[in-house]
Amino acid sequence: MEVLNKKIILASKSPRRKLLLEQAGFTIDIKTKEVEENYPLELPAENVAEYLAEKKALACSDFLEKEEDILLTADSVVILNNKIYGKPKNYQDAFNIIRELSGHMHLVITGVCLLSINKKKIFSGISKVHFQPISDEEIKFYIEKYKPYDKAGAYAIQEWIGLCKISKIEGTYSNIMGLPMEDVYRELSQF
Repeated sequence: MEVLNKKIILASKSPRRKLLLEQAGFTIDIKTKEVEENYPLELPAENVAEYLAEKKALACSDFLEKEEDILLTADSVVILNNKIYGKPKNYQDAFNIIRELSGHMHLVITGVCLLSINKKKIFSGISKVHFQPISDEEIKFYIEKYKPYDKAGAYAIQEWIGLCKISKIEGTYSNIMGLPMEDVYRELSQF
């Protein structure tokens, strides 16, 4: 299992991505840099996550010191009716996002970029998440208790909404959490 011996530099502040990589057996080094998460407005919604993952990787490429170093960056987007729901700006924004997702199926796309001094690989995981209807009272409870301001779509699957209000997922749980780990493992094995 040579793949687990590779040195991974995770350029992400996400505690969920760190946890997923560590649970999969990887040793990681975390280095971060502020990168503006903007993208061309004409870019199709399903391509935004990969675009942002690559943008972050290129901005952090100076973290690569040795040929064997591998930089991993990622970005997740939540999409409903071709509209992207990013991280909420405040309480009202979080409330509005969850209310719009309530009772609908949305996509979670996590784009990943692997970068070394010699190579680059970009890919994404896609999951369909089916939300049951969520009342205004339940939305208020969730936001006040879990403060989902650092999460695309204003929710985390491992919290109350994931436990009580998701009726079905098509795709992987880890992708919805922030990294499509089966794809990450396969791509790192071949990288």
